[in-house]
Amino acid sequence: MKHILSQIESALGGLYDAAELESIKKALCLELLDISAVSFFTKETLAADTERDRKLDEALERLAQGEPLQYVIGFTPFCGLQFQVDSRVLIPRPETAELVDWVAQDTVASGSLLDVGTGSGCIAISLAHRLPDWKVQGWDISDGALEVARENNRLNGTDVVFRRVDILAAQASDQKFDVIVSNPPYVLESEKVQMEKTVLDYEPYTALFVPDSDALLFYRAIAEFGKHNLSKGGRLYFEINPLAADVLRQMLLKADYHDIEIRNDIFGKQRMIKAIL
Repeated sequence: MKHILSQIESALGGLYDAAELESIKKALCLELLDISAVSFFTKETLAADTERDRKLDEALERLAQGEPLQYVIGFTPFCGLQFQVDSRVLIPRPETAELVDWVAQDTVASGSLLDVGTGSGCIAISLAHRLPDWKVQGWDISDGALEVARENNRLNGTDVVFRRVDILAAQASDQKFDVIVSNPPYVLESEKVQMEKTVLDYEPYTALFVPDSDALLFYRAIAEFGKHNLSKGGRLYFEINPLAADVLRQMLLKADYHDIEIRNDIFGKQRMIKAIL
């Protein structure tokens, strides 16, 4: 065990601070290499294992190049569940879990819910898990993301229906939803300079960024779709860019939504908005 920890420190020690390095050690050993927690914490001597050594060497090479730990391990926790993740989908963030909590706390016994831009399916699946009597759909334009979402649906034993839909071209239909929730692309292209290299180099660009000239591109399309496809009194929830909170509120008011509420995330930033039709 000591040899493995020493190998991780040697490969990554100059790339991560002490606290993050300890977190990486634990994740690699317990989640990737299937070493028991007892063996990890007691640092007991382990029998030689060629396959374990191969997996560690590969993981360390990927981490040294800046690939996110979650992609290297292949899974990440979210809302008490485990989600498969790779470069086809964004890594779920704690702020998004707060959005899930808000939606779940607001809901009644049963209804229909749509998650637009579902990615890994983390929002749709987490809500389906918490609200078993709800009919939940997840839409995305990416075939790769939908493959990941469907696998996560299977792994977590939920019954979400995933569909390939481009919300920018979606037409109004007779289908009605009681809730529409979305964490759409909202990072301005001009904000790229502030972002970590691990995000820019590995996470899907189209799931993150919108042009500075049209920051509300997806919000506007989803709000318009909601005007025709939300039930009367239906609720719309967005994760948002704090820079766009005020202008988004005004846009929703002009689109005939009301009772608009903005909430801060755990970091004190305006991160979520709710509107009622």
